[in-house]
Amino acid sequence: MEYRRFKDTLFIRLDKGEEILEQMEKVCTAEQVKLAQVSAIGAINEFTVGVLRTAEKQYKANNFTGDHEIVSLTGTVTTKEGAFYAHLHLAAGDETGAVVGGHLNRAVVSATCEMVVRVVDGTVERRFSDEIGLNLFEFV
Repeated sequence: MEYRRFKDTLFIRLDKGEEILEQMEKVCTAEQVKLAQVSAIGAINEFTVGVLRTAEKQYKANNFTGDHEIVSLTGTVTTKEGAFYAHLHLAAGDETGAVVGGHLNRAVVSATCEMVVRVVDGTVERRFSDEIGLNLFEFV
């Protein structure tokens, strides 16, 4: 992984074999990012995405392997109890063009991943909502 910061924006290159969320946390911790908007493209070959079963308030995880292109990776960086918290969604297409996606749990880069993190001056915390079953924005 390699990255550069240009004022309020980070450009990050993730390399083959690196896990996206792990590397993102390393960069955001090093750069003291508390609030940001994230987008990325690239190629992955092993990933897990989830879909919230709202009635049960639980995620159903779906695991995928094989060559996939990141069609869209988007989300936010906030904090939960002052620590790094990423909420990302991923859509990835296979060689037939079929796309799958959901809440990103894990993704391993197969070629490269080009990520842009737009840092915002501020902090938004996360608090768990018993009613919804998710960690929601809490404006402090």
